[in-house]
Amino acid sequence: MFSDIKDRMKKTVESTEREFAKIRAGQATPAILSDIMVDYYGVSTPISQVANITAPEPRVLLVSPWEKTMLEEIEKAILAANIGISPLRDGDLVRCPLPILTEERRLELTRVVRKHAEEGKIAIRNIRREANDSVRKDKEMSEDEIKKAQEYIQKITDTHIELIDKATQEKEQDLLQV
Repeated sequence: MFSDIKDRMKKTVESTEREFAKIRAGQATPAILSDIMVDYYGVSTPISQVANITAPEPRVLLVSPWEKTMLEEIEKAILAANIGISPLRDGDLVRCPLPILTEERRLELTRVVRKHAEEGKIAIRNIRREANDSVRKDKEMSEDEIKKAQEYIQKITDTHIELIDKATQEKEQDLLQV
């Protein structure tokens, strides 16, 4: 039971960290574009599944589609994602120069980071609540065992919330660093 709780909370922390990776902190990373959905023969597909995304320079992303017919669709999808990137077609690839982050944009991104962090914490608390409910419903446990189990669940919860707080703090420092 406890290993399941730990696994679920760990996955929540990892998911939150993946969301943080998508938020640009001055450096170009392929994660910024990887989850943007593109129309691939009528099916909504992540760009990362129809093209190779690289960061040859600190502020440039290159998207090289595996099928040249996808160039226009990729351009449209990046523009439609409204992430502040203006794609430029450059032969057989799409060049995405990233604008310099203004102080206002950096502060806005820290708010987005905090929002993702809070969503992660809420998910962890929901896992804790479900675990506590299942412990309370277990007829084979004494009250002392229930109390010990709940204390252990709380300890697991605190550990994972601390991980999210640490990742949040690191990302905010990364964003505010000029």
